[in-house]
Amino acid sequence: MSHQAHQSHVAQEPETPHLDFHGTTPYEDYVKADVLTHLQHTLSEDPGEMVFLVTTQVMELWFTVIVHEWETAAQALRSDDVPTALAALKRSVRELEALNASWTPLGQLTPAQFNSYRSALGEGSGFQSAMYRRMEFLLGEKSASMLVPHRGAPRVHAELEKALHEPSLYDEVVRLLARRGHAVPDSVLQRDATRRHEPSEAVEAAWTAVYAGDPDDELARLGEALTDVAELVWRWRNDHLVATRRAMGAKPGTGGSAGVAWLEKRAQKNVFPELWTARSHV
Repeated sequence: MSHQAHQSHVAQEPETPHLDFHGTTPYEDYVKADVLTHLQHTLSEDPGEMVFLVTTQVMELWFTVIVHEWETAAQALRSDDVPTALAALKRSVRELEALNASWTPLGQLTPAQFNSYRSALGEGSGFQSAMYRRMEFLLGEKSASMLVPHRGAPRVHAELEKALHEPSLYDEVVRLLARRGHAVPDSVLQRDATRRHEPSEAVEAAWTAVYAGDPDDELARLGEALTDVAELVWRWRNDHLVATRRAMGAKPGTGGSAGVAWLEKRAQKNVFPELWTARSHV
């Protein structure tokens, strides 16, 4: 290669990245990768426990992101800012898809494989996840009793108690429907925010009217974004049910729950129920 060609070749090569930093790298400072990758402390000798632990931790991170999106959406709806709420809900749909994909490494566990490290869980169970509980609260699945397991963690308990008393994402949606002229009674608008949302014929009628109108209307697009969320939450619950049934059959759950029977009951519940029943009347 001639000197001129060599110089031309060198000029086309990318510059060497900056490698010398004082202290940790900017990437580490931002992502905290060293912290994240040293949070895995397995309690058994089974090599399969690591994927179970890491997958569960990844799920917790996705719960955190989704809670952030739904709280963003709820706050935007309080201000009648539907575009911002829609953007947050659409992001959460992609995040829910990623969350649901987390079941893939665990979805084919056999009883023998799960039993090899199940004892390491002790009484630990996914229903004890505080961040997942905040997701459920935002969906309108409120339950004061679910604060009890977190009494020993003051910060977590305070955050959950705050979420319990705040209007859910769906409460904010229903209030928006009322502000847009739909006949939602005060008994629904002023309901006890600490209680589980119960289906309302008036809310069903409001969604029926929305869906009977312009499909490009802002409220119709909001309804579809919420339906996407509801469908993926339903899929999450069903994937959890199937993975549990495959790994442990009908045995009691690790946290003392009824296991598969409890998950079956959860999987039968519709999120944002009036959005589904209204479709029968359009």
